[in-house]
Amino acid sequence: MVESTNQPDISIEALRNGDRAEFARLVDAYSAPIYHLGLRMLGNEQDAEDVLQNTFLSALTHLSGFEGRSSILTWLYRIAVNESLMTMRRGKPEVNIDDADTSDDDTDDLAQSQFVDWGSLPEDMLLSSEGKQALDRAIQNLPENLRMVFLLRDVQELSIKETAEALGLTESNVKIRLLRARLSLREQLSVYYGERMLQEKTND
Repeated sequence: MVESTNQPDISIEALRNGDRAEFARLVDAYSAPIYHLGLRMLGNEQDAEDVLQNTFLSALTHLSGFEGRSSILTWLYRIAVNESLMTMRRGKPEVNIDDADTSDDDTDDLAQSQFVDWGSLPEDMLLSSEGKQALDRAIQNLPENLRMVFLLRDVQELSIKETAEALGLTESNVKIRLLRARLSLREQLSVYYGERMLQEKTND
């Protein structure tokens, strides 16, 4: 979903005044992207449903704190990110979106990885159900701080600025984490597709 276009005209004033019909419109408009973010982040349907429900309950409770500096969807994403992190912390107390395996300022190692060339694979293999499952597994293997950036920017299609606003990061940090996430995914998938290419050659 592209965050900056085709957004419904939700009245914040009506929401603050307790308009139930307007709140229902808000939920209808944004349930799908919030749920998909939770599902991709947590990998569990029940947890994603809990994130969805808690996001809108929290939004309803804190409407007075929404100043309109960002779009309402960016604001909802930020709440959903926090809800997802709280869910993860229940099992892994050390999880923190600000944590990084390496410094966000250190980019020297980003171009040094070598990858299997799987660009010559048939498109139907790249887009197969098994291929999509491999991508989902690779996303789940990303560190949480990289996964959040990748999901918001490349899956939910927020801009760099909107992603930074949703996560409370600088745009520079978003760009670096996004690059790290993409390289990590490419490296993971190159192993998967490398094995597939070897399998194809063996079967020839």
